[in-house]
Amino acid sequence: MELRPASNRDRPAIERLVFGVLREFRLAPDPGETDADLRDIEAAYMQRGGFFDVLVSAEGEIVGTIGLYPVSKSICELRKMYLEESVRGQGHGRRLLEHALARAKQLGFKRIILETADVLEKAVALYERHGFKEYTADHKSCRCDRTYFLDI
Repeated sequence: MELRPASNRDRPAIERLVFGVLREFRLAPDPGETDADLRDIEAAYMQRGGFFDVLVSAEGEIVGTIGLYPVSKSICELRKMYLEESVRGQGHGRRLLEHALARAKQLGFKRIILETADVLEKAVALYERHGFKEYTADHKSCRCDRTYFLDI
């Protein structure tokens, strides 16, 4: 499977994947607020100094997503880490996360934050195995009930 930078042309496939996974776990897509960053991926991520990459199957289908959204010069937020159900349990989540950690260092960030939900048990366990620590954020999106950080 190939990991490559996303572009705005990928938006329909990315939204199908992200919104489909959210619905699978009974979480509501929020294109007007929490998921508004998908309207213009290039402006929301790359032009701000972050990145948004997609995992593409041999058949050319987008089966995974990962992004780093700059919050400040030293802090970025891990966003939109999703995998299609058919490719879960094969190490791709770890691959996406380790890719994001390496890119965060490359881009000069010192801390990564993220929001997640209890129902995403395997993702939560993956974050914790990689050293993310839970903290209380000033605010979080309506579908998230946990916040984590990792100093890098």
